[in-house]
Amino acid sequence: MAIIHSFYDLLMISNFEFFVQKSIRYGFLSKIKAQVVTLEDSINACHPEWTALIKIALQHMQPNYLKKLSEDKDWLPGLHYLLAAFSLPLSQTHYILLGESPYPRNASANGYAFWDNAVGELWSPKGLSTAVNKATSLRNFIKMLLVARGDLQADVTQPAIARLDKSTLIHSAKQLFVKMMGQGILLLNASLVYSKGNVPYHARCWKPFMSSLFDQLMLIKPSIQLILLGNVAKQVPLNKLKVGLVAEHPYNVSFITNKRVIAFFKPMDLLAYEKY
Repeated sequence: MAIIHSFYDLLMISNFEFFVQKSIRYGFLSKIKAQVVTLEDSINACHPEWTALIKIALQHMQPNYLKKLSEDKDWLPGLHYLLAAFSLPLSQTHYILLGESPYPRNASANGYAFWDNAVGELWSPKGLSTAVNKATSLRNFIKMLLVARGDLQADVTQPAIARLDKSTLIHSAKQLFVKMMGQGILLLNASLVYSKGNVPYHARCWKPFMSSLFDQLMLIKPSIQLILLGNVAKQVPLNKLKVGLVAEHPYNVSFITNKRVIAFFKPMDLLAYEKY
């Protein structure tokens, strides 16, 4: 728990880059170079427990594709954050929440699945903040967590959320996703690259990487469970790692009251603010 203890000390850091650098101090994130300019730099920026696995998985990909990524800058999230999800140590990884692909906006894509880096505050006097309301999946995910806590019942509207006492809750998207990682959830996209008009192409290119990664994890740490939300569940071979949860994508309003989803996330109490 010592590492997790220190990790929560990062929750109030406002600048994302400073968050990464201070994380290094506590050993939760791997060493991040100031300037990541090559694929090798991206690998070195991962937590060292992942390095060997990632190098093997990359060997299963097309060399020309990787070469093009190194030369072409017109894709997201860029080499700086390409492998950012692997900042969570393998020894502390209990789940892999598999997203589909990075956000298509530079301000949003940071290498972590489902984490929209453009979203700051979660709440407003009217309920959820404007930024959260625009991010449909995040909005429904937070509503689901409020239902799981018992803070909301059938009424999940803005006025109902506005009436809640949020003094004991986290207040930013950063805090939410940091807590998820603190629970051992690796936030990994099935495709690590986005470029306009080429989503299916990138998805195909990253399949061998994911297949190799899961094969290795089956041998090294078979206790890791997959969290599959939406269409990504159809793309993952179910004869590899165990599946802890399969559900509709949070974009769907039914996600808010899905009993299996609520039962899975309720024990984590991801919205609770914990002061250390």
